[in-house]
Amino acid sequence: MIHRVHPGLALPGRSRPVRLLRGLVWAVIGACLAAFVTSLAVPLWFGAQGQRLLIVTSGSMAPYVQAGDAVVIQAVTDPSQLRVGQVASFWPPGAEHMVTHRIVDMVMLPAMIQNSATGEMVPQHDPATGEPVERAFILTKGDANQTNDPNATPLTRVRGVVLEAHHGWGSRIGWAHSPTGRWVMLAPPLILLALLELVDSWSERRRREPAAATGPDSPEGRLDALLLD
Repeated sequence: MIHRVHPGLALPGRSRPVRLLRGLVWAVIGACLAAFVTSLAVPLWFGAQGQRLLIVTSGSMAPYVQAGDAVVIQAVTDPSQLRVGQVASFWPPGAEHMVTHRIVDMVMLPAMIQNSATGEMVPQHDPATGEPVERAFILTKGDANQTNDPNATPLTRVRGVVLEAHHGWGSRIGWAHSPTGRWVMLAPPLILLALLELVDSWSERRRREPAAATGPDSPEGRLDALLLD
């Protein structure tokens, strides 16, 4: 008796590469989705603890932190939480970007307000006593800089103090939140899932075709009849 391999059945030697390929595809999908979820979860995890991740963009605080690192800052709710020697993140007066430098001194300086007539900055005076109003300021300096920062910063402009630094986190987080990073993490899973769906649909059609192609009136059916007679 002669046996014929049914077209709809895969040989064991052929099915293993297919299984390995599907496993590789799912591994890629899983890795991309895990990276995307992690990029969202890490900042949220710190935020849930009242902390914030900041990406370091310059080397002014080397070797403590380098460009491409990330620092974790804790919000300051009271000026008494600040100490000389701490690394603080703050908005310098007139600056458009937050700066993270070390506190080298804390001083009391006259509060300045803008003169409505001349537009110049002048000392503020207490309306009741006429005495100059003083406020607490911090003097700061980057560890890699030779001199202090040019302007003193009011404590009210300090956003937090650095708790810890993570080498290389800033580059990875910045890339993950960029359009390129989003595309790289999300496009491959979507494309691979679409391809898997197409392959499954094609395989389903292939499994259905042999039933019609091997009936008693088909060439293969007639050949089987001759071989079995």
